[in-house]
Amino acid sequence: MKRQAEANLPTQWGKFTIIAYSDSENDWMPHLVMMNPDTDFSKPINVRIHSECITGDLFHSKRCDCGKQLDAAMKYLHQNGGILIYLRQEGRNIGIINKLKAYNLQDKGLNTAEANIKLGFPADGRNFNIALDILHDLGVKSINLLTNNPEKVKFIKNSNITQNERIPLEIRPEKENINYLKTKKDYFGHLLHLDLEQY
Repeated sequence: MKRQAEANLPTQWGKFTIIAYSDSENDWMPHLVMMNPDTDFSKPINVRIHSECITGDLFHSKRCDCGKQLDAAMKYLHQNGGILIYLRQEGRNIGIINKLKAYNLQDKGLNTAEANIKLGFPADGRNFNIALDILHDLGVKSINLLTNNPEKVKFIKNSNITQNERIPLEIRPEKENINYLKTKKDYFGHLLHLDLEQY
């Protein structure tokens, strides 16, 4: 995994530096970093590890909270400094085509985990080692992790990166994603404190 290119990128949230990481400069879908250029590397770095969700991030799907989590993370990182690592692991790493097939299974009553398993995939097949490689390349040794996912917390704990604190990233539920959030909480153990039963 190598740093292939970087550039200044003004966004709706503020100014960022965008960096592309891949094994090859010819890769059309590299992993990306969005870094606040004013980040103070002498302190623990605010870090969001965000897996691609084209339906939520780009098309603002209400089936999940991914797009709103991305938006909230970018706002936080602009205001407080830090790094967003954007991993190209669509649909918990099953790809967009299979993700759409999973949507159809969800419409028939399966939850997001059950749908992935029905299609022959793990409930969550993502690989966060890529994020670790990127953090090492950036010289990051201590972080504040923006996440609700205990697996990400466990991953950092078992690495040589120090987690200083966890910063929650909870999004207010909508009727279209309440079952998705319940699955995150009940099946995957996400650290969600909203009362999902009221929705």
